Amino acid sequence: MNAAELDGRIGEGWGGVKPNGSHVNVVLAARGGPTFAAAVGMFAHPSPGHTPVLVCIGPDEARYEPIWPPTLMMNKATARDEQHETMTWGAAQLGIGQGVLDAVADGLIEATGDLLVLVAVWIDSRADDETAVREAARTATRKALGVCVTGRDPAAAARLVTERDSLTNPFYSGR
Repeated sequence: MNAAELDGRIGEGWGGVKPNGSHVNVVLAARGGPTFAAAVGMFAHPSPGHTPVLVCIGPDEARYEPIWPPTLMMNKATARDEQHETMTWGAAQLGIGQGVLDAVADGLIEATGDLLVLVAVWIDSRADDETAVREAARTATRKALGVCVTGRDPAAAARLVTERDSLTNPFYSGR
């Protein structure tokens, strides 16, 4: 599938176990399109505690290189201290990069500059295992990209409609 066909597709993924799990939302954007422009606009307007970054890998800063396709990540949870920053912009960034490259290796997306991958990532502020966070972000990103490209199972969407009155959420404690 080419970048234009993927433009605006959205996916979600979870990996790992709290507090070292990772939740991502992914949006794909084709170069030159409105989704791409919106993503680049987000990149240019950081806010305190929320820093968009171009996902890069490398053993040290002097040898950083961006993964391909270009991937922008933004943290959903405000980075509150040095450990949370390390987990987010270190472990999660590496895992996101690996997840995108897994999708390329699997033939889901192409390693091209015509596609931009935008990833919003949540990392628990209590996360304490860099390797677990990296693996969780990798799993979550690859899963979300799969949803972007292949879509949702129609039976899953129908099930949600059927069960809508009994649905739950881990952040909701009401009845």
